[in-house]
Amino acid sequence: MRIVLLGPPGAGKGTQAARIAQRFRIPHISTGDMMRAAIQSGSDLGRKAKAFVEAGKLVPDEVLIDVVRERLGRGDCASGFLLDGFPRTRAQAEALDRLSSEIGCALSHVVEIRVAADLLKDRLLKRGQIEGRADDTAEVIEKRLMVYEEQTRPVSSFYAGKGTLVQVDGVGTVDEVEERLVKALKKR
Repeated sequence: MRIVLLGPPGAGKGTQAARIAQRFRIPHISTGDMMRAAIQSGSDLGRKAKAFVEAGKLVPDEVLIDVVRERLGRGDCASGFLLDGFPRTRAQAEALDRLSSEIGCALSHVVEIRVAADLLKDRLLKRGQIEGRADDTAEVIEKRLMVYEEQTRPVSSFYAGKGTLVQVDGVGTVDEVEERLVKALKKR
């Protein structure tokens, strides 16, 4: 399976991606985790990304696409993968399609987790308190959700237009949402 997991910040993508990847024995590829690791390492990429992340903005496409290209080229992705946090823009989705063609790894599933905005804000504020993440403050959350609606929501439309998008309700227990995702993945 070659899966893209979409959804707004706080929808549970990271939690569900880890569970789904484990269940189907495929690598969980989180561009957010890769960027946070780069920021923490203090690398050139990390310093570039840090300013964008802390302001609630998206890391530039060309940087992310290069990171994803390198990661999908590793041997553990030969039998499948789950992308979490990429693509976040229509340009990235189009670039992923080109990349998929180049390296012979067409996507098999695109699933979007749906959650109402007020619940997302509550989830993100709680996560910010627990994990101390710089991108989970009230001001940054508002900006991230606005950026999501303007720049990332069109990715759902892109895949819906291709007939590959499946939407799953992200409200409920972690186990309930996981079962909905598994059901959606097994349908296709």
